[in-house]
Amino acid sequence: MSENKKDEAPDLDFKIENVVGTVTVDIEGRLDLVKIAKNLPDVEYNPERFPGIILRIDKPKATFLIFSTGKMVITGLRKAIEAEKAVAKAVKKIKGAGIKISNPQVKIVNIVASGDLHVAIDLNAATILMEYAMYEPEVFPGLIYRIQDPKSVFLIFSTGKIVCTGVKDEETAKRAVLKLYKQIQDLNLTKRGEYEEEFQDLTFI
Repeated sequence: MSENKKDEAPDLDFKIENVVGTVTVDIEGRLDLVKIAKNLPDVEYNPERFPGIILRIDKPKATFLIFSTGKMVITGLRKAIEAEKAVAKAVKKIKGAGIKISNPQVKIVNIVASGDLHVAIDLNAATILMEYAMYEPEVFPGLIYRIQDPKSVFLIFSTGKIVCTGVKDEETAKRAVLKLYKQIQDLNLTKRGEYEEEFQDLTFI
């Protein structure tokens, strides 16, 4: 790969797999989970196995874990901007069960993205040259790498496939993936061979 090619800022080939958020609402006392379960046939409630209700909605597709304290966890979204719409639907369902709740507040706490750097990576060299990297191939085939700024955690595989977690918005995920890509190029951690010959710029999804 030429130096000019290395210096080019690529587009990024990654997609959001899961958005996790927390929701708080104003309630009087505690949520009556039994009442919600009786009035909403599409929820799961088994207090002997899990202390909360599991509520699933479509469009946007999401899963809620609802606790008697009024706190909720939302997961399964593919876009952070869909969180408000999903929460509004969940709140409407809960109100439909005869429960008084109001003022939902949503906070995104984690985004998980997967991607492909389109280069083969020497993980043995990476664990030596990259600070905050851990690689134990006998335990797990991927290298765990923690970027300090933007704060994020990567699973990196020798094929160039990656998983990014620990970020709270899509723009931060994009910056983290770009920084990882540039570090791998700067440290010359790519393996020579078919990936180098067939290299293509990364395409942002």
